[in-house]
Amino acid sequence: MAQPRIRYEDGRPYTVPETLEELTGPTRGVVELPLRLDWSEQGRYDLSDIRQLCLMYERVIREAMRVEDLRAYLDGTTLTRIWHRLYLPRQVRALWEGRFGGLHAA
Repeated sequence: MAQPRIRYEDGRPYTVPETLEELTGPTRGVVELPLRLDWSEQGRYDLSDIRQLCLMYERVIREAMRVEDLRAYLDGTTLTRIWHRLYLPRQVRALWEGRFGGLHAA
């Protein structure tokens, strides 16, 4: 009998804030993420470019191990606005939408 496939995302812990209001990160300008959040070549994100903004949010949501990183780099209003555009692992999306039902509706 075949063993069920276990994906990395299923065993990895993810960080979710208590409220979206505590996410008060930058909403404009260029942001440089620390290596613990982004070890890619890019590292810097122009928040006026929707593709770069979404990519930065995806990386921070997937990689943040501390709520302080979520607070520092994400903005709750912006997150709600772009949530439907983000490519996230199913488990991450379920965790965030489970805590913040408004994201699912957004």
